[in-house]
Amino acid sequence: MSEPAANSDLKRAWHGSPESSVRHEPPQAEPMPKNYLVLSIFSCFCPAYPINIVAFVFSIMALNSYTRGDIEGSRRLGRNALWVAVASIVIGLLIIGIYCAVHFTTHAI
Repeated sequence: MSEPAANSDLKRAWHGSPESSVRHEPPQAEPMPKNYLVLSIFSCFCPAYPINIVAFVFSIMALNSYTRGDIEGSRRLGRNALWVAVASIVIGLLIIGIYCAVHFTTHAI
């Protein structure tokens, strides 16, 4: 009986076939819409805690939606993340401003 072909010869023949040299690239996908993840993480440092966590969740959902292939849903969730993060930053700055105004007007030096 003859011995079976060595694995390396079999792999070389398999990888050298014309079918293996053709690259099957997916069609050009749309570029990834912005998910504003960095802005939503930055908004988590503002003292408007329930709102900035919602912005973070929206941006993560936008990222997950893009990986599933839902471009329009990713764009919509990213836009929601932007507006909620901006609202969180504005509310946080208002809270800091009100706290400073109350602190410095009620405490005597």
